[in-house]
Amino acid sequence: MSPDNNFTKPLSVVLIGSGNVSTHLGKALEKSGNNILQVYSKTSQAAKLLAAKLKSTFTTNLKELNPNADLYILSVKDDAIDSVLSQIKINNGIIIHTSGSVDMAVFENKFKRYGVFYPLQTFSKTKKVNFKNIPICLEANNSNVYEQLYVLANQISTKIHDIDSNQRKKLHLAAVFACNFSNYMYTISDAILTQNGIDTELLRPLIIETANKIKNNSPREMQTGPAKRHDLKIIENHLKLLESFPEYHSIYQILSKSILREYS
Repeated sequence: MSPDNNFTKPLSVVLIGSGNVSTHLGKALEKSGNNILQVYSKTSQAAKLLAAKLKSTFTTNLKELNPNADLYILSVKDDAIDSVLSQIKINNGIIIHTSGSVDMAVFENKFKRYGVFYPLQTFSKTKKVNFKNIPICLEANNSNVYEQLYVLANQISTKIHDIDSNQRKKLHLAAVFACNFSNYMYTISDAILTQNGIDTELLRPLIIETANKIKNNSPREMQTGPAKRHDLKIIENHLKLLESFPEYHSIYQILSKSILREYS
């Protein structure tokens, strides 16, 4: 892609939201030469804190958003998007959201230039990330907006993908399994060890190796464990150990049955 020269100029950006995504994305865009003009958050403390990091102004009132920015990045909870959009008035800027599960159509009949800028990664404010390795999934309501978003994404990442709303919802679903559910499995593991006085650090090398194994292999090929081996005696023993933890017992049983069927 050979971008229009106008698209290579630094953008003035308004961040709507001050959570994990806004924090990391704002830092990356500011570092790449763009001007974070304003930060909005419902709470003044959060807005002020992020604005200070980005050398920006802040507001807690959506009606006070600067209407003349080039780009508005909406990073709020999915169920708050409609309410926030109903209070926003902008001039000719582009407005985008960063959600994996909200359709781009949420902007229709409200704004002229809009799209989606979805960074596929798990973010925590206290954990640094390297945006260069984070896939950014783009969608836009016209080619002009898409090109400008592509140029912006290319400033911070080397992995840019054209993903429409339907594909993005499936991608987000897969990400919940790969990230959120697997992390909850770590939480259960920690709880089992802690309740039995065992150092949770013992599991870290195993967790890291499990992730490393799929760098060059499919997860299905790398599956191991008693359910993969159809070792029903071990599964039965494990279920007995979990009898006093009905929720964990249920999760173990459901997952084991699913793996048994997958490798039958």
